[in-house]
Amino acid sequence: MSRHARIAFHTTLNAFEDHGISGDRRMARQLVDALRRLGHAVEPTLSPRTWMAAPDGFAAHRAGAAAHAEALLAHWARTGSPPTLWFSYHNYYRAPDLLGPCLAAQLDIPYVIAEASDAVRRMDGPWAAQAICARAGIAAADLHFCFTARDRDGVAPWLKPGARAIDLPPFLDGQASAKRPVGPRGDGPPGLVAVAMMRPGNKAESYLALAGALARLVDLPWRLTLIGDGAMRREIEAAYAGFAPGRVIWRGALDRGEIAAAFAGNDVFVWPGLREAYGLVYLEAQAAGLPVVAFDSGGVPATVRPGETALLVPEADEAAFAQALRRLLGDASLRGKMSAAAQAFVREERRSDHAMVILAQGLAHVLARRP
Repeated sequence: MSRHARIAFHTTLNAFEDHGISGDRRMARQLVDALRRLGHAVEPTLSPRTWMAAPDGFAAHRAGAAAHAEALLAHWARTGSPPTLWFSYHNYYRAPDLLGPCLAAQLDIPYVIAEASDAVRRMDGPWAAQAICARAGIAAADLHFCFTARDRDGVAPWLKPGARAIDLPPFLDGQASAKRPVGPRGDGPPGLVAVAMMRPGNKAESYLALAGALARLVDLPWRLTLIGDGAMRREIEAAYAGFAPGRVIWRGALDRGEIAAAFAGNDVFVWPGLREAYGLVYLEAQAAGLPVVAFDSGGVPATVRPGETALLVPEADEAAFAQALRRLLGDASLRGKMSAAAQAFVREERRSDHAMVILAQGLAHVLARRP
């Protein structure tokens, strides 16, 4: 018979109560929902985020975490119901877990992390203290749920005796997705769509890479819908200014229902995904029946079936991206085949019901090791 736990659920990258639009916020909510559906009582810690844009200020983050830890202990003392398991989502050098290791040890409860990553290159230099702290959290955990093979390989050398690292592929909740009919739509040029925040760094670089790739395909008919907004919008719009009027449609930020409808009205999801952690949007697009063209970068391969639901090309290779997209644009039969495979992949392998089986097995293991 499975044991149910009182779980303190902690997010380091973004505060759990922050309902902004992003894949990591959605994954946090999905994890809590899955744990509750398994019968566990889950209480988000509502802690301040520990993400750092720059390495300075780490001491202030530590002091804030210490104060919050004391507040949590006082809260549990008043209620008489301390957690019996600590679950942290994210632990990496820019957002190290400053609560889980110490509170789990103090309460003598299992410590579980989803999506921890080790940063070997940051062990020297201005981020060294944060990277060392994140690695200490990795070593303290009883169980790791790893979304990508890269993360699993990173935590493996630091597992303590008896600890486990279990693959938990990125997944979607059970809500139905709007699905486009398999095969060509027959109502104009093939529709391309991309969804991402327009912020500096990897997102902006991906938008620029997509513009560079599409500039090689102006001889073909296509229409691009861009969904997203942010601080870099003006610069990104400038990168697409050379395309003929009407070829690029700017939709701004949309909610999930509107994004699903946009997927249903297009043919191919085109997002380079430079250094993406993984990207739930790839699963959302495939659930709607869209084949994917992307870079083989970061955690993107963990969200697709290369060659079956997606064409992945070397990172930052705009010419290869354009060539792969040219192949799809010129072959409606291939798009239809990949569309059907994409829907089946998400339906059969990447729904929350499948993730719940993995979560249940992992938590049962760590709970069985405690009295």
